Amino acid sequence: MHKTMDEKETGADPRQSTPTGPTLDAVARIVAAFASRPDTTPDEIVALATRLAGLFSAFGQTPSAAPRAATPAASRLTGADAPVPALPIEQAVTSDKVYCLCCGRGFTMLKRHLKAEHGLTEEEYRALFSLPEDMPLVAPNYSERKAAYAKRVGLGKYERDASGTEDAPSR
Repeated sequence: MHKTMDEKETGADPRQSTPTGPTLDAVARIVAAFASRPDTTPDEIVALATRLAGLFSAFGQTPSAAPRAATPAASRLTGADAPVPALPIEQAVTSDKVYCLCCGRGFTMLKRHLKAEHGLTEEEYRALFSLPEDMPLVAPNYSERKAAYAKRVGLGKYERDASGTEDAPSR
């Protein structure tokens, strides 16, 4: 019998069912994360992919704790389908950090992280976890420091003449 490329390289039985759809995506994310480690070999990567594909196919399940699971489509979830925050909402804001409810990591500003890691805008993030509009997404101490600096250098100040009209700068 002529061996296929998969059977030669991985030792896998080609008659074994292969994952599809969400299972394949989950396996791919896990294997990609493992492959990004500097100490992995190609053989270890292939072995992990084969083992995960077999496990998830056998159980007919996908891993549920993937950090990138929060997507814009998830913002439409309600009730029992809503994602569980990584930490209690009351603990999400401290004086020096704001913690992401999707993954639990702490930042001084969340906006860039939400877009890059989770594909969410600020509005989608707030809707996903039913957060109030006044919930800070920037650490309070950082905001105060930036505001104090802006005042110190005179940003936001301009003078008007007594008549209430401004002189436009000439160009």
